[in-house]
Amino acid sequence: MGQHGVPHTLIADNTGGHLMQHGLVDLVIVGSDRTTRTGDVANKIGTYLKALAAKDNGIPFYAALPSTTIDWNLTNGVQGIPIETRDENEVRFIEGMHDTTLTEVRICPENTSAVNYGFDVTPARLVTGIITEKGVCPASEEGLKQLFPGR
Repeated sequence: MGQHGVPHTLIADNTGGHLMQHGLVDLVIVGSDRTTRTGDVANKIGTYLKALAAKDNGIPFYAALPSTTIDWNLTNGVQGIPIETRDENEVRFIEGMHDTTLTEVRICPENTSAVNYGFDVTPARLVTGIITEKGVCPASEEGLKQLFPGR
């Protein structure tokens, strides 16, 4: 962002809700790795919580995606999209630079297990609209059919 002259600030993942509560967010735009024909969107883990916070604070929440990610055969993303579980060590350890050396550090006791889901599903009822290369529509089957007639 900085290389393109866009002002930006790094925040922790869970800071979004706090910023929304305090009027510091105007709009939320997320991606989608898979979208149902009814407007449910699967994206990186934590997207669902951002959608809940946006809804609670009256902030528009959009998913931007290429139409190739729309699964026209799927109606219920929560029940129908399998969620990838990743290696637990991705959350048990962090990597960082110490002086000039890349170092890995465990951030929990050695015998602590972890679960590491890669994605979650945000139901269409929490999505204001879907942005595609064809335009913007409501997150619904009717909305998507307006953008993609014949589907």
